[in-house]
Amino acid sequence: MKITGIELRRIAMPLVTPFRTSFGVETERDVLLVRVVTPDAEGWAECVAMSEPLYSPEYVDGAADVLRRFLIPALPACPDVHAVGRALRPFKGHRMAKAALETAVLDARLRVAGQSLAAFLGADADRVPCGVSVGIMGSVPDLLDAVEGYVAEGYRRVKLKIEPGWDLAPVRAVRERFGEDLLLQVDANAAYTLADASHLARLDAYGLLLIEQPLAHDDMVQHARLATRITTPICLDESIESAEHAAAAIGLGACSVINVKPGRVGGYLESRRIHDLARASGLAVWCGGMLETGIGRAANLALAALPGFTLPGDTSGSHRYYATDITPPFVLQDGHLPVPTGPGIGVDPVADVLDAVTVSTEWITV
Repeated sequence: MKITGIELRRIAMPLVTPFRTSFGVETERDVLLVRVVTPDAEGWAECVAMSEPLYSPEYVDGAADVLRRFLIPALPACPDVHAVGRALRPFKGHRMAKAALETAVLDARLRVAGQSLAAFLGADADRVPCGVSVGIMGSVPDLLDAVEGYVAEGYRRVKLKIEPGWDLAPVRAVRERFGEDLLLQVDANAAYTLADASHLARLDAYGLLLIEQPLAHDDMVQHARLATRITTPICLDESIESAEHAAAAIGLGACSVINVKPGRVGGYLESRRIHDLARASGLAVWCGGMLETGIGRAANLALAALPGFTLPGDTSGSHRYYATDITPPFVLQDGHLPVPTGPGIGVDPVADVLDAVTVSTEWITV
């Protein structure tokens, strides 16, 4: 498969409501799409980097720059599935940019082969249970109203973003309002320190599925210490950037659950390696989200259909974030989303919708 060119397309996607976490508020996603063009097919992928380096060191302008200057020129003329990763390995970091390029190439190859991404990865489910991530709200009553709406829609699990000053009260209110049967977890996005261990231990009373990334992203040792002081299972997110990181975390006892975000770890092949390692080690994994459009959501659903993904992920329906998605919308069905079965990621952008939200395009001849 010879690549003739690659398009970098920037689009602006307004969110239906502001999404607040411990590190900031998003009202619009600045999305970088990668389109790989061959004589026989086109492959699409979404770079999940944010506009600013708040969740990770990567950001959209930086991802576009490293793609055009280093990663795309390093591609082999006719890359196979694994050649992309080998070609990009010498460049340090930039996993979100690498993931987008590898996924777009993989999508094109699978479209030519007539194979779905789910089948290629080894998925065994045709639909996946969906959770929803609820940002930090202005008040507890606002939070309860939001959660009530998501529960009514059928979401199988609710995740609450937390930070110091917004943790015990909202968790207690949601648990009291919706009862013990609601699958409930929290995500701190590294907002606490080990000095907060006694405070975090007070969350144990609420029967949470897990607490996600309570401490700094680069300190697995402190997470291992925290694990001995609370009973709520610890899930690592930002700390896990590769299968090697996952192995280190497991060896240290730093977590008992892993949130696998393909962009954060460098792509779907590395995501599958983490899945395989965690499954062999008896750890649960689930598929995280980065407010993806339908392009990224379709690929995430393929990953979440692997047998080791035993917890509902952040694979919400399209309208959770966007009034109009750039692909045909993913609509929740009995708390689940169907896994695309078409070749590659199984979806294509809707041309007129894509054009309406496009800010810029750049064509790079390979």
